Amino acid sequence: MRDDPRLPTSPRFWRSPLRGPWFTSVLGLVLLVGITVLFVTGLLSYAAYNPDLSPVNDKTPDKGILGFYLFSWPTDPHWLYRLNQGVHVTLGITVIPVLLAKLWSVVPRLFALPPARSLAHALERVSLLLLVGGGLFEFVTGVLNVQLDYVFPGSFYPLHFYGAWVFFAAFVAHALLKTPMALRNLRGLREEKDDLVSPHPAEPTVSRRGALWFVGGGSLLLFLTTVGQNFDGLRRTALLAPHGGADPGSGPDGFQINKTAAYAGIGEAETGEDAWRLVVTGRTGTVRLSRAQLAGLPLHSSALPIACVEGWSTSDQWWRGVRLRDLAALVGYDGDPPDVFVESLQQHGAFRRAALRANQVADPRSLLALYVNGEDLSPDHGYPARVIVPAAPGVLNTKWVARLSFGDL
Repeated sequence: MRDDPRLPTSPRFWRSPLRGPWFTSVLGLVLLVGITVLFVTGLLSYAAYNPDLSPVNDKTPDKGILGFYLFSWPTDPHWLYRLNQGVHVTLGITVIPVLLAKLWSVVPRLFALPPARSLAHALERVSLLLLVGGGLFEFVTGVLNVQLDYVFPGSFYPLHFYGAWVFFAAFVAHALLKTPMALRNLRGLREEKDDLVSPHPAEPTVSRRGALWFVGGGSLLLFLTTVGQNFDGLRRTALLAPHGGADPGSGPDGFQINKTAAYAGIGEAETGEDAWRLVVTGRTGTVRLSRAQLAGLPLHSSALPIACVEGWSTSDQWWRGVRLRDLAALVGYDGDPPDVFVESLQQHGAFRRAALRANQVADPRSLLALYVNGEDLSPDHGYPARVIVPAAPGVLNTKWVARLSFGDL
């Protein structure tokens, strides 16, 4: 079976002259940098949710020691999450051609026989299967999430989180084994004749450097058709992002959203002046405020973006409303405000409730916003009131707020 050239288990089946240590090493070193950045920004993105603050923020239960990196997410700089998630998603899509080319370059090893020549070889093969399987799983689920295609057999958050740890563990083991050899190959000190080099190569139609240019061109094309979702002026160039071509309309409320009021089941019956009241609870009891009463409190303005886990973001919008720390003072927290638990009018769906840390509540830019860019919030942007917090993921900037519960969570 190993010698039958019609079967992928035979080295003679793989005839491309491009495969070899140098070509694989170049791709591997690019992925070494790219995947490390992806892993770090992914951990930071997860930490931004403050998942150990409240069970409703934690979308990956029973994480155990994998939660060791968690810390209070800062509010400065206010564009921190926008930058982090823009890098994470844009880079993840950009390196897809490199990942596919790397998998193509080493595919003969997946079919090599015997499956294990020794214990060490067996462990290497297992790590390779975890690396390939984990990599494909992470990139597929990530791309589907960016495209808002939630076709997972469960929640995206735990699937992507645990998949990332499996993939990155295999990636680290593989990198420790292969990086020294890759560096030698890249320097051109020797062209090793290993199992990737075809014993009977076909006639070349492109050089290895030409193939690398082709892969790099594919990455550049994906970058140019994705990165625009982070910038209002370039949004229409983001052809591969759902928030690239959609027209949010014009006027003060004419900027991107993820979820409409109609989708959330929010209508006039819930948000009308006679129906809606904000309930604020805390140390000294409960306060109920109409929108007119909120508008009569001292108002403040903040210039903050909306940044989403899918990678898209807006430029800074001018929000105006009541500071969260001032609302905390109404219910007995005159000094340092505590955490707050935010509940929306929305009855179904993820993140209709969220928790914010005390440092987020205390920031003077954190608002219960009533207006944006000089006008009332539109229903789709959270009328009658929404939370806006610097550097927080978009889903924690709860819309259609119904209740604020201040206290240690």
